[in-house]
Amino acid sequence: MCLFLFPVGSASLLGDRMWHFAVSVFLVELYGNSLLLTAVYGLVVAGSVLLLGAIIGDWVDKNSRLKVAQTSLVVQNASVILCGIILMIIFLFKTQLLTLYHGWLLTMCYILVITIANIANLASTATAITIQRDWIVVVAGEDRSKLADMNATIRRIDQLTNILAPMAVGQIMTFGSPMIGCGFISGWNLMSMCVEYLLLWKVYQKTPTLALKCSKVEESELKQLNIKKENDMKPAEGVQLIVEKDVTGFEPQQEKEVGCAARIAEPFITFRDGWVAYYNQPVFLAGMGLAFLYMTVLGFDCITTGYAYTQGLSGSVLSLLMGASAITGIMGTVAFTWLRRKCGLIRTGLISGVAQLSCLVLCAISVFMPGSPLDLTVSPFADISARLFENEPLPTIASPGGEPEVAFATGMPNLLNGSTTPAYADPEMSPEPVPLISVSLLFAGVIAARVGLWSFDLTVTQLLQENVAESERGIINGVQNSMNYLLDLLHFIMVILAPNPEAFGLLVLISVSFVAMGHIMYFRFAQKSLGKQIFACCTPDPKAVSDSSLPGNTSTV
Repeated sequence: MCLFLFPVGSASLLGDRMWHFAVSVFLVELYGNSLLLTAVYGLVVAGSVLLLGAIIGDWVDKNSRLKVAQTSLVVQNASVILCGIILMIIFLFKTQLLTLYHGWLLTMCYILVITIANIANLASTATAITIQRDWIVVVAGEDRSKLADMNATIRRIDQLTNILAPMAVGQIMTFGSPMIGCGFISGWNLMSMCVEYLLLWKVYQKTPTLALKCSKVEESELKQLNIKKENDMKPAEGVQLIVEKDVTGFEPQQEKEVGCAARIAEPFITFRDGWVAYYNQPVFLAGMGLAFLYMTVLGFDCITTGYAYTQGLSGSVLSLLMGASAITGIMGTVAFTWLRRKCGLIRTGLISGVAQLSCLVLCAISVFMPGSPLDLTVSPFADISARLFENEPLPTIASPGGEPEVAFATGMPNLLNGSTTPAYADPEMSPEPVPLISVSLLFAGVIAARVGLWSFDLTVTQLLQENVAESERGIINGVQNSMNYLLDLLHFIMVILAPNPEAFGLLVLISVSFVAMGHIMYFRFAQKSLGKQIFACCTPDPKAVSDSSLPGNTSTV
């Protein structure tokens, strides 16, 4: 079954990575090399997952596995294909669209693209929940070592696609055009959708247990049955009483008509119940610890990349650093499987957390080293606000095409047009060379910390897989995604409040603090869990829990 499941994950991850990279570039190209549409898209995506994560997870729980997987797969790929076609039309007829209805038609096209792209992201979230959080658990069965190996393999595939996808799309757009890039991604998703659909059907046919899915009612019945057994009640009587109670109490509920107000309130109730259920999970602190790791600028996103350019690193050096980051990430997946086998799952998370924090100490030290632009006396919006109040335009430079462009105070290169020339291209404006000690320590810490980061991520992922009830896997993982997006959104807000390079050192220290708080939460979770296990091992009860079992957990995988 793994032979079919891994190609499904590979094709899905590669398609996702290509689209996520390309859609931001397409939106920048459409809006005249402005980041406005990209920022709006990012805000809409984060807000949608934050609000709808629990509802998507609840939908995953309430429907059959095959229906959820196929529906989310078709919706995701069809949305990307449709979005690609619309983008091709906009690129072809942008001039004509600008003249129609005073440009409102083009604005509506922008809104349509962002809306459909957001739908694709929500469908991708549903696909990830059902395949990576549910199907993989059922396919692995009771073999937790196999589950760990499968999780690690999927994460390695994710790391590889994170490098290959931007390279492929970037080359196509560089030697072709954005319109050719849209056509390529649309064609890839059409072909990928057909292949993934067939492979999912193969996995479903070869794994009969995927057709069995316990509902919340059935799980509550099993809990009642276990309680009755503990009270020395005969099993047959226990089953008979539960079935009769279920039959007599369930039929009238089916006959009741659901009012309009109840239908309107249902999503809000689901949202509330999802967050309450997440809070009541025995792995709540572990999940919160993982979410806090998203509140950081210490990653290879656009923020850290932009800061690196202000410190004198070239695009080629950054690409090498990104490759090294992917390699250490893969090393983290290897370390996870080895540590889990030697030390157990919970202790693996502790070791991974210590390793990550130890490496991030280098990032904190880099803030105070030579070459660091840290200067808290500089107001975050001093340069921009001064120019706005003085009614002076921002300085411009000549682009390769001859068009004037804004020269930002950060000295950011003109990446969108393929130029790596800094904004301060004039020799009279060019600053003195910046010492590379600070930025070197920063990226050394970020790259080395990926080993602990991805090992910790896999630990929490498997804890959620093993210890969340089958009927709640979707909604709990949906809320977990919402928490991740919430903290990720907060880190972008943090950058907006302090956008200058002089304040980046402060952002680094705040990021390290949030990572430390996340691991403190996990330490508290591990302390409770391991303490419970030691107590259970000291009692003569033969049902002693294993290292991966948790206090208060009565579900079985």
